[in-house]
Amino acid sequence: MSVVPADVLPGGALAAEEPAASAAELGPRARLWPSLAAVYRAQLSRARVARIPLLFVATFQSIGIMILMRGVVDDGAEAQAVVAGSAVLVVAFVALNLLAQYFGQLRASGGLDHYATLPVPPAAVVLGAAGAYASFTLPGTVVTAVFGCVLFGLPLAHLWILVAVIPLAGAALAGLGAALGLLAPRPELATLLGQLGMSAALLLGVLPADRMPEVVRFTRDLLPSTYGVEAFARTFGPDPDWAFVLGDLAVCGVVGVVSLAVATWAYRRAAVR
Repeated sequence: MSVVPADVLPGGALAAEEPAASAAELGPRARLWPSLAAVYRAQLSRARVARIPLLFVATFQSIGIMILMRGVVDDGAEAQAVVAGSAVLVVAFVALNLLAQYFGQLRASGGLDHYATLPVPPAAVVLGAAGAYASFTLPGTVVTAVFGCVLFGLPLAHLWILVAVIPLAGAALAGLGAALGLLAPRPELATLLGQLGMSAALLLGVLPADRMPEVVRFTRDLLPSTYGVEAFARTFGPDPDWAFVLGDLAVCGVVGVVSLAVATWAYRRAAVR
């Protein structure tokens, strides 16, 4: 009697393992944009109730600052800087301060483990959360800008530039806030860093640059929100230099890409620890 190997038989064990092995292969990984849309919707519905009161606080804070500055600064370039800085401050309060707190608490509570178990790219988690938080800044920024223009007698003709300023400045500040929250070893430190970042946006963005010392001006140039403030403030003039406006917006966009990339790296680093 001859011995025949089992793998050559049609119904052999090894022959049966091949379809099973191919059937056990994992499906394709979730794509970035559908995952990003899903995370964005989830974060938007989650933060809608909790963040709207804070958005009112950010708006009233910026309006109060403009009212206080009305009796201090002169008309012209100083008024333009105050209105533009106060409008972008709403973005900084939500996208930088609150997002740093959110990711700091998420890391401390183990919430990153939930996202780590999902077939979602890390970039989708960071971008979805950043986009959801930045979306809350739109109404507050517009209200602040309109109120400031009426208060200081500035033209309303070019307020459409906020359509570009809000997402670009929001991306830069949201990426910075997410990175601070994910890199901070404790949630209390993440909250502190977010508060310091918002305070820097307040002091360096709202106050006119002409009245600052040279060292402070250099620090101001390192802040991502500065270029959003400059782009918005340039549009109040009778004949805006759109080349400089586009240049400031381009800087915001580049900083936004870099800061979100750093936040994505920080998410991967925090999720595997």
